[in-house]
Amino acid sequence: MASNIKITFLGTGGAVPKPGRGLPSLAIHIDEILNIFDCGEGTQKQLMKSEISFMDISNIFISHFHADHFLGLPGLINTLSFSGRTEDLNIFGPEGAIKFVKKTTELGYGSLNFNINIYELEPGKTYDFKKFYIKTLKANHPVPSLSYSIEEKDIIKIDKNLVDKIKFPVYKLEELRNRGELEINDKKYSINDVSMGIKKGRKIVYSGDTRPTESMIEFSRDADVLIHDTTMDSSMEPTVNQYGHTSAKQAAIIAKKANVKKLFLFHYSQRYTDLNILLNDAKSVFLNSCLSHELLSYDVPKITKIIRWNSH
Repeated sequence: MASNIKITFLGTGGAVPKPGRGLPSLAIHIDEILNIFDCGEGTQKQLMKSEISFMDISNIFISHFHADHFLGLPGLINTLSFSGRTEDLNIFGPEGAIKFVKKTTELGYGSLNFNINIYELEPGKTYDFKKFYIKTLKANHPVPSLSYSIEEKDIIKIDKNLVDKIKFPVYKLEELRNRGELEINDKKYSINDVSMGIKKGRKIVYSGDTRPTESMIEFSRDADVLIHDTTMDSSMEPTVNQYGHTSAKQAAIIAKKANVKKLFLFHYSQRYTDLNILLNDAKSVFLNSCLSHELLSYDVPKITKIIRWNSH
């Protein structure tokens, strides 16, 4: 389980940038692991304005390969190389990722000082990143697209009194936690014998570009944070849906039905100068709706509640 999870919004607009509003990108720190989700044009300059070192990036996840979501890659990759990076960089995306990312690395002359590992992720899958899982959902957009759920791993809380009661060897606790069951001196032990319950991990969902879908409700169920496409306000329905996007009000309906704790609006159309139009649209349905904006950071609160085992 991570100690700290921090979200930093780098670019919050969609399709076309405007002064003060860049193209889609956000950073999610899970302790020391820096993950970038989408990499719109200008992402590297936003990183330079922030307190984040772009040299620390471990993983980049692209939701889809429309230009506004990935054309920041060539500049960022070249800057990493010029800055002396030697560690591998992992880039993930939907179908087509290998083709499109390779093309971005082959633009112009020059070579890189580091390796890029490119992976195509399948929708409906779970991928293990040690401290967290990445889950994927097929987004409803005109091109192959993924929504991502970043889920901190649950942790089993050990009850010292139970450990002492059954005289379980303390040095074997981590092995028992990892394996679930152990046999020591012909006696079998279960993790349930020494645990008070589970401390649930935190969950952040990033929709990428998508029409509103019923599947997103279950995908976002009980999320601590939902960052959802809110390209236009509800007065622009159904036009916004025809272009493969969601209105602020529709995203708020998803947030409410999914019982999420906080909704961040994201991917604003360039037509909006006053984003309160979108915020008020969302708040009419889901009060804990918030505007994302460039370089806004949010520390995801730690969960202290422990889900007790029925057996105890």
